Amino acid sequence: MSRPHLAPRPLLRAMMLFAAFIAAVISAATIPARAADRDRLEAYLDVTGFGVALDSIALAAADAPAMLGLEASDFGYEWERVATEVFDTDQMRETALDMLSETLSDEMLSHAAEFYASDLGQRLVAVENASHMREDDDAKRAEGLELLAEMPEARREVLRDMNAAVDSAGTGVRAVQEIQVRFLLAASYAGVLAYDLDEQALRALMAEGETELRAQIEASALANAAATYANLSTEGLQAYVEALEDPVMARVYELMNAVQYEIMANRFEALAARMAELQPAQEL
Repeated sequence: MSRPHLAPRPLLRAMMLFAAFIAAVISAATIPARAADRDRLEAYLDVTGFGVALDSIALAAADAPAMLGLEASDFGYEWERVATEVFDTDQMRETALDMLSETLSDEMLSHAAEFYASDLGQRLVAVENASHMREDDDAKRAEGLELLAEMPEARREVLRDMNAAVDSAGTGVRAVQEIQVRFLLAASYAGVLAYDLDEQALRALMAEGETELRAQIEASALANAAATYANLSTEGLQAYVEALEDPVMARVYELMNAVQYEIMANRFEALAARMAELQPAQEL
């Protein structure tokens, strides 16, 4: 499971994989007749690496001030404490378990857990977990770009297929935009900004930049994948693509993507409210 990011800098970190929203998923699908039990879900977070992916959401807090045209130092010495409280990893895991317990069926859980418990699955989880918690995205991107420059086209194509399979619904860009809109509006409502933002105008501005954002996200995701999976064979990655393209696995990712992005958006909204406590209003 991969760590989510928002838009490329200077707005936020380069986004890798994941997309969709929990509300859209639940409204568009039938709730499983019998959701997975809590103990199995907790084990599932570990075997799949999804727990580490959730923990890594906390790293995105460092980029919140940049979306407002500010620096973390502008919010004083209390910034780190507040960000840590808002992006509490135990709380985020509990929220994810609550959501997954209502949406992830036993069939989907077993299917994904079986793959990630395999030799290939565990190798994938090991490198993904390490990538999730690597804080220097710029260095990782540079490493990935260097690898891509020397990489055979066949391997690049497998990486592209993998990224596409993880976001099979193609909603990643909308997820990024929605998180940004929710955060900026929450900051405006909380008085972090010196003036009110107009939601309609903000969404229109986001729409204008959607094509460029999509290209940036795809490029960032490809570089990130090149660095993350550098020590895995192309054959192994092709097997991963085939596993991701299975309809059951695609549904699993759709749900987990939804959970992860909803938690991220919710935490950014909460952070915006707390930012108002730390610093008087600033201009965007």
